[in-house]
Amino acid sequence: MNITPFRALACPLDGAPLCCTGTTWRCSRGHSFDIASQGYTHLLPVQKKRSRDPGDSRQMVAARRRFLNAGYYHAIAAATSKAVLADLPPKRTVSCLDAGCGEGYYLRQLAAASSDGPTLALLGLDISKWAVLSAAKQDRRPNWVVGSNANLPVQSGTLDRVLCLFGFPVYAEFNRVLKPDGQLLQLDAGPDHLRELREIIYPSLKPERAADVREPQGFTCLSTETVCYTLQLIGLEPIADLLAMTPHLYRATDERRAQAAKLSALKVTVEVRMTRFGRHAFR
Repeated sequence: MNITPFRALACPLDGAPLCCTGTTWRCSRGHSFDIASQGYTHLLPVQKKRSRDPGDSRQMVAARRRFLNAGYYHAIAAATSKAVLADLPPKRTVSCLDAGCGEGYYLRQLAAASSDGPTLALLGLDISKWAVLSAAKQDRRPNWVVGSNANLPVQSGTLDRVLCLFGFPVYAEFNRVLKPDGQLLQLDAGPDHLRELREIIYPSLKPERAADVREPQGFTCLSTETVCYTLQLIGLEPIADLLAMTPHLYRATDERRAQAAKLSALKVTVEVRMTRFGRHAFR
């Protein structure tokens, strides 16, 4: 497969380009960051953390890894890979960042989908060290870093594609790191996403607002697509994993969580909206 690590990283302290020598990334101003033995680099300075252990916990990451590797969201991954690989220039290495990569499922699926296509230079970034550790253990070909979307440790104008899948978009940063003809692919939950699970967790659901695709500053909407299907979950573990990998678990009362934990079968709707944005320079 034509997969290589994306290497145009920037120092999270001063923005200077990072160069890798051996197992250490260094900038010209003397800042250095070691590559962990597991194959990832920590580029989230302590002064830019909002908590001691930000992002998804080890338990949430483990649940998401089991659920995604079981193939329940394969249709979402396939649609994402198709959109990323569309309209790519021939015979060119294509650089792609998954901003909020979690345990790396979508980048691994993209790598598999591009086996006969262009060379991909891949970077996975997440604020959770547990997520990045899990991603690096499963596939060491991409470059994996602990970092924040608010301050991407990436050199400006170096990426062809940025993915933000169920994450927290920071459009100014995405605009900065994309090339002039780069694209942002954003996935958001649709109004009926996991409705049946939410009906168990919450006493009532808020009325859904009509979908409104707004163009963030610096971007033009190129296309929108909805991926919708039904999952039939059988057994306690996949239902528990689905709940544990969402924020709904922590918003529910003990009584509601106990009710969900007793489920041995659940039919649930999956609905996500995929929006593809083209970059243009700020005016």
